[in-house]
Amino acid sequence: MFRILAMSALAAMLAGCVAEPPPPPVGVAYVAPAYAIPAPGYGWRYHPRYGWGWWHARYGWHRGWR
Repeated sequence: MFRILAMSALAAMLAGCVAEPPPPPVGVAYVAPAYAIPAPGYGWRYHPRYGWGWWHARYGWHRGWR
């Protein structure tokens, strides 16, 4: 019983850790992230003007645009 609970807890913890990046827009080359995800909730997204970067629904683009 304990083993089943431990496996369920482990699966729940790891469920949100790995996310597949969205497919790139048509005609845009996919660029892999240059550094690790800055915090939970960020996703690797494409911006039509600035390119690829980490984006969060509440905080916007990580490190802004340079």
